[in-house]
Amino acid sequence: MQSASQFLIALGGILLLGLLTDVLGRRTHLPRVTLLLVFGVIIGKDLLDIIPSVFSDRFEIIADMALLMVGFLLGGRLTAGTLKNSAGQILWISISAAIVTTVIVSLGLVWIGVSEEIAILLGCIASATAPAAVLDVVTESGYKGRFSDLLLSIVSLDDVWALLLFGIGIAVVRSISGLDGDMLPILIIAREIGGAILLGLLIGLPAAYLTGRIKPGQPILIEALGIVFICGGLAIMLDVSFLIASIVMGAVIANFAKHHEYPFHAIEGVEWPFMVIFFVLAGASLELSAVSEIGFIGIVYILCRATGKYLGVMLGSHCGKAGKETKRWMGIALLPQAGVAIGMALVASEHFPGYRQTLLSVIISTTIFFEIIGPVFTRMALQRARNDE
Repeated sequence: MQSASQFLIALGGILLLGLLTDVLGRRTHLPRVTLLLVFGVIIGKDLLDIIPSVFSDRFEIIADMALLMVGFLLGGRLTAGTLKNSAGQILWISISAAIVTTVIVSLGLVWIGVSEEIAILLGCIASATAPAAVLDVVTESGYKGRFSDLLLSIVSLDDVWALLLFGIGIAVVRSISGLDGDMLPILIIAREIGGAILLGLLIGLPAAYLTGRIKPGQPILIEALGIVFICGGLAIMLDVSFLIASIVMGAVIANFAKHHEYPFHAIEGVEWPFMVIFFVLAGASLELSAVSEIGFIGIVYILCRATGKYLGVMLGSHCGKAGKETKRWMGIALLPQAGVAIGMALVASEHFPGYRQTLLSVIISTTIFFEIIGPVFTRMALQRARNDE
């Protein structure tokens, strides 16, 4: 009985906090994502430690549910109309930003004396972006224009390129370390991405036809949540990327459900409460002690990652013939980095136990910076891009 009361009180308090942060976000220059993360840090285990374990222990499932809805909504942005007008820009910028960031971070770390193996792994991890934070900042801003549409489309592809680079990086490091010369890590990543794409197609195609029939024009909330959670559960069970699977499913439904007026209205109505809980618990789970371990390597990682994103976007924008606002501001809009990076660091540490301490200390500490400060830059980029358009 006590655990139930603690859970409900914590849930109610965090949801009411969402209302407060929304008000503060409108009155300050801080996005509500950053405010939620900071509040989470304050009430988390390293400071006040007032979140009951019965609630925080369920962070993983809450995070998965929130990210599934984020992926579904991002996939909905990849429509034929959007791709027809800016497919070249989306591909050029997303690929260039990922590759250039990986190269600059790797070279920068090698330059200061970090071993090639660790530098390559950290460089690959640096290519990932936090889709949840970017989506929420765009939603909160209320800005609907060419720049925000392009940003969300780029972010929806970001994790695909990051996972591919990560698989290649693991294979290269295994070869350098003399552990083995095979391509097994790449095959594992290819299976994770390919399986996710196939799953998204298998669920998305029938859902595109079947949903939106009970209430003509758009799926009701139960339909939308049902297909999202089934997709996520199957992805986790099959050990493929649930984020990529939900993105593919969303894109398929958005493009093939011709009878839908707007297929994701129901999800947008319920997404924010999950996001509030997700960001507060994410902040509470951050280990502030890791900041003291950041050292010179972490500082170089932060500077090189920011430089890589900016220069990568500049190169991709030039090749894709993007507008001036995209060249100037898209790079800093892609700075948020969170759970995907930590997940990659954990996987890399399992492959290379000897690098575990360095990988985790650098990624966890820099994630605190990028997760809290990154959304501020994303919001600034949206404001400046709106003025330039």
